Amino acid sequence: MKYFLLLFVLLNTLLSADEKQTLTIGLGPYMQSQPYKGVDSKKIVSPVFFYDNSLIYIRWTRVGVYFLGKKTEAFSWGFSLTAQPLTNGYLASDSKYLKGMQDKQNSWEGGLAFSASWDKAYVEMIYLLDLLNKSNASHTKIELGYRLKYPSISFYPSIVAIYQSADFLNYYYGVSKQESSSSLYDVYTPKADFKFAVQSYIRYPLTEDLSAFFNAKVNILSKEAKHSPLTNKDYYYSGIASLIYTFDF
Repeated sequence: MKYFLLLFVLLNTLLSADEKQTLTIGLGPYMQSQPYKGVDSKKIVSPVFFYDNSLIYIRWTRVGVYFLGKKTEAFSWGFSLTAQPLTNGYLASDSKYLKGMQDKQNSWEGGLAFSASWDKAYVEMIYLLDLLNKSNASHTKIELGYRLKYPSISFYPSIVAIYQSADFLNYYYGVSKQESSSSLYDVYTPKADFKFAVQSYIRYPLTEDLSAFFNAKVNILSKEAKHSPLTNKDYYYSGIASLIYTFDF
């Protein structure tokens, strides 16, 4: 349902726009490993959308609406309201090591974003809140990236720093007093901390309109998450492989 709504908003904007628009769509297998003890990796088929008309944008599964900014060939910047899915959750039934824990739900998060790009470099800062009140938590992200091309393959490597609030870490990595009484673990109450990540998007053209698209990301857990009795890894990773088609309206 969420993706149908996303597609409706996109098509509505495309049909109402006066200028020619460019849309990229695709579909492919997505995998995300889990840092929790005994929990299997998530594997789903994910849609891929890329679209930006200087009013709204879609970047894979994240959507946004600009409300202030400027775009030129040399330099662009913009403030936007944005939203994206949050997939950190787990079910107590996912692993014998989570027995007695409460289910931690996936959610949607939204907030304020600032992005800027010049030449081949870009920077983005985002403040996000839990929109569905699953964790009532927030986190702040800053990403620095650069575009490389060799010879026709485009690479978009970036580094990411994320400040996770104490509420966020408590919900996904903490052990409450109630959970401690029914699980294997003592009470654990993490504090706010930083998480880091490195990733790259890769695009390889197959024809004028069709390309192979890949994303690979490694998330390095914060110290507070690493010290959680629920985890047994220092990092987790995710990635997608997709065919994408780009066309104009």
